[in-house]
Amino acid sequence: MERIMSWGKDFDEEKLNEMINRRVRIDKIAIKDVKMRTFITEDSSRNEMVQHVYDITYGTVRPGTDTLVVIDDSIVRGTTLRESIIKMLDRLGPKRIIVMSSAPQIRYPDCYGIDMSKMGEFVAFQAAIALIREQGKEYILQEAYGLAKELERTNTLNAQNVVKNVYKPFTPEQISAKIAEIITPPGIEAKVEVIYQNIESLHASCPSNLGDWYFTGDYPTPGGNRVVNKAFMNYMEGKNERGY
Repeated sequence: MERIMSWGKDFDEEKLNEMINRRVRIDKIAIKDVKMRTFITEDSSRNEMVQHVYDITYGTVRPGTDTLVVIDDSIVRGTTLRESIIKMLDRLGPKRIIVMSSAPQIRYPDCYGIDMSKMGEFVAFQAAIALIREQGKEYILQEAYGLAKELERTNTLNAQNVVKNVYKPFTPEQISAKIAEIITPPGIEAKVEVIYQNIESLHASCPSNLGDWYFTGDYPTPGGNRVVNKAFMNYMEGKNERGY
């Protein structure tokens, strides 16, 4: 209505008709085999499995014209997007592929029931590391690692979350842009973008749910800080093991 009113008298029937009937097209593009759960699959089998989880519907996207917006509940490792979904969607020929995550960037491990405690597996962490190296700021990692080791020496690993310092130099938009690069396989024709819900809108959407430590790093118990710091030290020391 605001757009039409802004035209004043500068419209005709064709222009008005086009505006009134404009709709976002919604189609079932990708069909997932619900029996195959990549998130809970062991590491050695996950990459192979993601190649077979989805099937695709052809004839719904106008090649070279349409922007394809797909919604994901969350992006943890980015494995399924990189190894399967982006390649599959690109075969439809969209001009752009925008991946929208209903969860904010998952940056930190969990230690309360969900098995995700290896820092190197988080695509958001990979993005921060890539930005640090691109900008020649490796000292950030060394300082965080040194602080974690000092906390370990004094038996105070639960005192603070040192991994926050790794993300601190970058905006969420910078991290998202780097994630888009990471999940885009070679040879993809479409421009790929990633848009995350921010933490403020998540809180507004779920005001009675306080479990946001995956995104903020604000753990509800001291044990959370211990796990994230241990997971970071494991990463820096090249240990492929859980942080607890």
